[in-house]
Amino acid sequence: MGEYIVSARKYRPMTFDSVVGQKALTTTLKNTIKSGKLAHSYLFCGPRGVGKTTCARIFAKAINCTNLTPDGEACNECESCRAFNEGRSLNIFELDAASNNSVQDIRDLILQTRVPPQSGRYKVFIIDEVHMLSQAAFNAFLKTLEEPPAHVIFILATTEKQKILPTILSRCQIYDFERMTVQGTVDHLKNVAAKEGITYEDAALTLIAEKADGGMRDALSIFDQAASFCQGNITYQKVLQDLNVLDEDNYFKMVDLSLKNNVPELMVTLNNIINKGFDGGRIINGLAAHMRNVLMAKNPETLPLLETSDTQRQRFQQQAQNCPTSFLYKALEIANRCDVNYRNSSNKRLLVELTLIEIAQITQPDDAAAGAGRSPKRLKNLFKKIASQVKPVPQVAGANKPGSKSAATAKPSPAPTIHVEVAPQAQNETKRPAFKLGNIGMTFNDIRRSAQEKKQVIMPQVTNKGENADFNEEQLSFQWLSMCNRMPKEMIGMAQRMKNMTPHITEFPNVEVVVENEILLNQMEGIKARILATLAKELHNANIHFSLRLAEASEVKKVLNKRELFDQMRKENPAIETLRKGLELELA
Repeated sequence: MGEYIVSARKYRPMTFDSVVGQKALTTTLKNTIKSGKLAHSYLFCGPRGVGKTTCARIFAKAINCTNLTPDGEACNECESCRAFNEGRSLNIFELDAASNNSVQDIRDLILQTRVPPQSGRYKVFIIDEVHMLSQAAFNAFLKTLEEPPAHVIFILATTEKQKILPTILSRCQIYDFERMTVQGTVDHLKNVAAKEGITYEDAALTLIAEKADGGMRDALSIFDQAASFCQGNITYQKVLQDLNVLDEDNYFKMVDLSLKNNVPELMVTLNNIINKGFDGGRIINGLAAHMRNVLMAKNPETLPLLETSDTQRQRFQQQAQNCPTSFLYKALEIANRCDVNYRNSSNKRLLVELTLIEIAQITQPDDAAAGAGRSPKRLKNLFKKIASQVKPVPQVAGANKPGSKSAATAKPSPAPTIHVEVAPQAQNETKRPAFKLGNIGMTFNDIRRSAQEKKQVIMPQVTNKGENADFNEEQLSFQWLSMCNRMPKEMIGMAQRMKNMTPHITEFPNVEVVVENEILLNQMEGIKARILATLAKELHNANIHFSLRLAEASEVKKVLNKRELFDQMRKENPAIETLRKGLELELA
């Protein structure tokens, strides 16, 4: 039995034409070699496993070949090509910058550039993972990279071009490698399977290509793993089991159940998936990716954006016909919010369950019955029904007689209204004088002018620029109460009223506070900047947007006095009344 070689090494391309997925780039390199217009330094950048180092080796072999083919490929017959293929070439040097990233390593490399090649035309230095070089090493390399000896060519390879100094980038010809498409990866895997005598299912190879995420090396490694597990017959179900990947059928089922508002069955499906060992965050991310694919399948123009098999593409199209676009938009927003909050959640499973319930309620009817297990989406429908059942009370006799004051000033009502029966006023009752702020030396204009003057005062600014930490409702409420406790003595009244308010996260990191009356709202507007600066500092998030809103009528809660509060406590807990009677206590 011969030595086993993994597919990523065994089927590594040896010519430009055998490189997969980089047709435009390899054509450019071949034309450069044929024309003899070689640069002194190149930068190959792109994702992992797409052929950067492979193309660098093919390019280095081709420029030293003494008998090039007409299309710019190496002949593989001359002494230089044979030395390269056998691994004994003295003209090609490879340096791993991840482990040789010091200034001394670069100085040793510069010394080697001064020695001309013993055979061939060029000395080629391939520096892999060049972004790992230290700052001092980059600076030591600048001059040699800009003006190397005539017989030296540098080829730099990196996966993170943004980490390389601009002065290095300006000295190189930059080639950006593309990610491998799913279809291109599948086609290459089919060729490898045919050469290895391995049978397969198209869906299984598509799953391997999707798992590789655009890297051919990763795809070949996964292919070897699946071939070992499946014993030469790669099937879709066995690949799912081997790679621990959640079957796409689960996502199709979850979307169908959400459209039917079937929350119980949705919870059972989630429980079955979790029992198989899948993480809740992974389920939400997979569901979000699935709904993104369904959204892309709704339009023929975006259909090519689906990197999947033809069979799966048809299933996405069928489900897209049943999914309203508004449902997909809202579901993606909810799933993304869950993904943001998942890491900081103390009860992760409950967060996932609430997210799925919220998605399942998107398409529910507005006037769902109370026994359906879903709450009404709009309470105003309920109030409309109550109002329609109230019968109008007949008006007081004589209230609208001709010539009376009420008849002269009354305006016609556009719709039936609920009338309240009141006792007729005595004729000799004196009219109560209207109260005016001017009587106490103040007008509404004075109040508005005072509020505007306060707004013009320079308020504190957010000082912790750059911080973007996550926070939840509990942390927000804690910092809000702490801020109220630290407010100065002259603002103690406002601080007490602010303690009764509860800030809410509307859409992270936006914070909203509902204020019960307009006067208090104007007062808080004057210190809004100070509140924002305090919350941003204490929550370590400079992107917080703080807003105040006047409460609607349905949101205003009645403030109970001590007697009303005690009566409410007695009703909720009869033991308090028993204790009061036993001790013969009376509320002062």
